[in-house]
Amino acid sequence: MANWYVAAKKADFNRIGEKFHISPVLARIIRNRDIITEEEIKIFLHGTIQNLYSPFLLKDMDKAVEIIREKVKNGKKIRIIGDYDIDGVCSAYILEKGLKASGAFVDTVIPHRIKDGYGLNNELIREAKAEEVDTIITCDNGIAAMEQIALGRELGMTIVVTDHHEVPYEEVFGEKRYLLPKADAVIDPKQEECTYPYKGICGAVVAYKFIQAFYGFEALDFSVKSNRMEILQELFPFAAFATIGDVMELTGENRIFVKYGLLSMEKTENPGLKALILANGLFGSRLTPYHVGFVLGPCINATGRLDTAARALQLFRSEDEKEAAVLAGDLKALNDSRKDLTAKGMQEAVELVENTGLKEDHVLVVYLPECHESLAGIIAGRLREKYGKPVFVLTKGEEEVKGSGRSIDAFHMYDNMTKVKDLFLKYGGHKLAAGLSIKEERVEEFRKRINQVSCLTEKDFEETLHIDVPMPIAYSTMEFVKELEKLEPYGVGNKKPLFAEKNISFLRGRILGKTGNVLKCLVADERGYQIEAVYFGDIKKMLLEFEEQFGSSQVELFLQGQKNRIKAAIAYYPDMNEFRGQKSLQLVITNYSF
Repeated sequence: MANWYVAAKKADFNRIGEKFHISPVLARIIRNRDIITEEEIKIFLHGTIQNLYSPFLLKDMDKAVEIIREKVKNGKKIRIIGDYDIDGVCSAYILEKGLKASGAFVDTVIPHRIKDGYGLNNELIREAKAEEVDTIITCDNGIAAMEQIALGRELGMTIVVTDHHEVPYEEVFGEKRYLLPKADAVIDPKQEECTYPYKGICGAVVAYKFIQAFYGFEALDFSVKSNRMEILQELFPFAAFATIGDVMELTGENRIFVKYGLLSMEKTENPGLKALILANGLFGSRLTPYHVGFVLGPCINATGRLDTAARALQLFRSEDEKEAAVLAGDLKALNDSRKDLTAKGMQEAVELVENTGLKEDHVLVVYLPECHESLAGIIAGRLREKYGKPVFVLTKGEEEVKGSGRSIDAFHMYDNMTKVKDLFLKYGGHKLAAGLSIKEERVEEFRKRINQVSCLTEKDFEETLHIDVPMPIAYSTMEFVKELEKLEPYGVGNKKPLFAEKNISFLRGRILGKTGNVLKCLVADERGYQIEAVYFGDIKKMLLEFEEQFGSSQVELFLQGQKNRIKAAIAYYPDMNEFRGQKSLQLVITNYSF
């Protein structure tokens, strides 16, 4: 059972509610998200694209714009080098579309996950030189490519880096010394001397900011009728798509990008994006971060995992509806295939953890030699959810072992990997995710040493549940559900608010779903207020816990809809259930406790 904590952050919730025309409950939820000043509250509730920061606040933006404008003017050959995931593909598309619209002589290379690996490599640099490329622009990579960028400069090429990843560093006498590549310009909000106010943007937003600056706009205003502003409007949903797909926090600027990006995604005129939405049966639906993160986005990632991400880029480029429909169908089929392979790899990984000493480790390092290397990140993420620990999943490549890591809040993945960086052939990432390559004979040493440096304690693994407001279930109304929409979009950094009440009676229940993973029930508070509720999860485990607490006869009575003694505290949020055109109020129970 998780430890429940009620957020106890202080503020004058009544005054905030009156000033911003919201309920004190909503004011309290906003304060729980560390939105404190009146200006922050105003932007959180009513922020628009006019509130986005000027791209010229990014370090080296002026320099990069000047360089690329000169190259375009002189007809120099420019090559964009992206990455094979959602962020890399969207970044590359934004740069390519934006530059081509200005008459640039530009092409794009997306590295092949298996042949090339992540980001720049010496072969890509030499290929560019052989093909008479004058200038390389990186996107969603480059900040750690010191050797490759040095080679490119040595060969006489101009190199501009646009990235958002952590800057590599080395520790000298206990102090971090950051190691920037010697490119002609480096745009990355994470670099030490960059004063950009919001550091959490993804690579595609950095690319979007570059095109905005290249076009000469300090701010966005889509009501302005100009060819360049129309292109920026067309590219806006791709920055939002990548923000969700790269699991950025939906706070600050990202919240505005996603809020307005989803709306523009719903009515996109881009044939490829529209075809992808159609292929997944979402056309005409109200799109949410869930749809991008778990339905549309994985189709883009799947092509980079099992084929080549160039197909995803071609989908976004496509101007022919028939071609776009075929490509979108192919991507969906690849993703369906990826799901089967992932399930098989996950089963193997769990067996390995459960049947060896790995389960005792604070940091799980799981070596799956036969697993397709492209699935390592997904499996690592699922193992992290299952065991609540940082996880690295390693797979055997042609020449070396490659891996992906997914972490928990208590373990900064990149910083801890830096402590054992002598083990790696290559590594990079940020707090919650990372990638690496290593020699096979050093895998076991990596497992031991990453656990030694982790400094994790049992307290770091305790499951915690943060309650926004202890609130009677009777306060859940249609009007309140409508008001909660002001907090959307939900995601990392802005989770759906959670409420709680004690002594809730479970009056009746029935198990639904193909796999029996849904419990539909009627619950009541101590005053007799009744409401429908639903619980998604391990129903078998839930009913066993009910049995342990109240006896099997009481569970039988509950499932038969008869009077019983089952009571629990519940964590929940109110939601609208729509069935056959009829809307009704229900509670979604996320946790229970006795």
